[in-house]
Amino acid sequence: MRPMTDTALTLDVAHDVIDRALKAGADAAEAVLSRRSALSVSVRLGELEEVEREESRDLGLRVFIGRKQAVVSASDLSEPTRVRLVERAVAMARLAPEDPYAGLAPQDRLAGLQRPDLDLFDPTDLDAAALEARARAAEASARAVPGVTNSNGGEAGLTTGEWALVTSHGFEGHHRGSAFSLSARVIAERDGVMEVAGDGRATRHLSDLEDPLAIGAEAGRRAVAQLGARKLSSRSAPIILENRIATQLIGPLIGAIAGPAVARGVSFLKDQMGQRVLSDAIQLIDDPLRLRGLGSTPFDDEGVAVSRQAIVADGVLQSWLLNTSSAAQLGLETTGHASRGLAGPAGVSGHNLTIEPGTRDLEGLMADAGSGLLVTSMFGPSLNPNTGDWSAGISGQWFENGQIVHAVNEVTIAGNLLALYQRLIPGSDLELRSSSNSPSLLIDAVAIAGA
Repeated sequence: MRPMTDTALTLDVAHDVIDRALKAGADAAEAVLSRRSALSVSVRLGELEEVEREESRDLGLRVFIGRKQAVVSASDLSEPTRVRLVERAVAMARLAPEDPYAGLAPQDRLAGLQRPDLDLFDPTDLDAAALEARARAAEASARAVPGVTNSNGGEAGLTTGEWALVTSHGFEGHHRGSAFSLSARVIAERDGVMEVAGDGRATRHLSDLEDPLAIGAEAGRRAVAQLGARKLSSRSAPIILENRIATQLIGPLIGAIAGPAVARGVSFLKDQMGQRVLSDAIQLIDDPLRLRGLGSTPFDDEGVAVSRQAIVADGVLQSWLLNTSSAAQLGLETTGHASRGLAGPAGVSGHNLTIEPGTRDLEGLMADAGSGLLVTSMFGPSLNPNTGDWSAGISGQWFENGQIVHAVNEVTIAGNLLALYQRLIPGSDLELRSSSNSPSLLIDAVAIAGA
């Protein structure tokens, strides 16, 4: 698999469909092109299990006739297909209902010609054999951990992609990126009871990816750590959300400050702008310009310039996440958070969302809490988006006097997020593992439903 090039062709195709749309009667148009190449290899019990390859090139076209809009997409970029695509898009737009908030991003908010190099693309080429060797090494390392008895496998992958946006009001942008991934997932067993856990990472550059032996060893350690898990009786106790899963508690906040949800009134934070929604120890930063960040981009998916922003400062909500449409509905300006695929208008998402670290490491948080539950995995979360009432199944480790005592499973934690958020204490163990990151988070008392 080789890095993708031929950027001129990509932009030519985008310009072509826009020109055709305007000639066919559209007042404005934007075209998005995506090219993706992916190779992944999985192994199990030391044997090759699956090799998957994917090559795709797709086109999305959005056209406007007044305040009416339509979006169409295709994976065939031949000229006959482009002709039909434009005809269909314009015909659909003529029949579409009026949307008073539909339109291209304001020209004065578009990213300029000088855009930062965010170092998102690594040209290193790994073939299937190289990926297989990495997957084998990670799985073998995990299986070598005492207590591990079986495996769900190891997997290694390489993805490269390009994305281009061209609009009829003068914006032209293109960027490309790569992602190298590696994971292992194994089964530990004791007294006939099995526990499954794993570890995995993804990075823009191969040199930033953790060694396969380390990833495998951590996968095995995490599986073995859950052996002997017990249920807890229902109680209220401190919990610490491990840094790997802490953002799952913050995810509902991101959904609640997304412009479309606020505009519809379906948000438990819709009346909280300028109010303290998290503890004053929490700083939530969104940085689309982080070098090699998995969520980094030189402009948003409407071509709007992006910047590092404090979404929550000292616990106080500073900004919604807005695209052009939701900003218009709320009488505000876009914040550069438009996110779109090819088959629909832009939605909203964060870029690199990070809760900044505190001063206490995980051991320090456990010592401060005394006794409580270290949550290491979370599943089946439930949220009432209007009230913030939330619950999730979890597993983890019970600790006393700051020390791990035994593993825990089959329990549920629950509460109202507005109340829980006010009591968050961040640890110092921040790791930048994805596009959403957090240190471990301590909450002094949470309802635990057990046996």
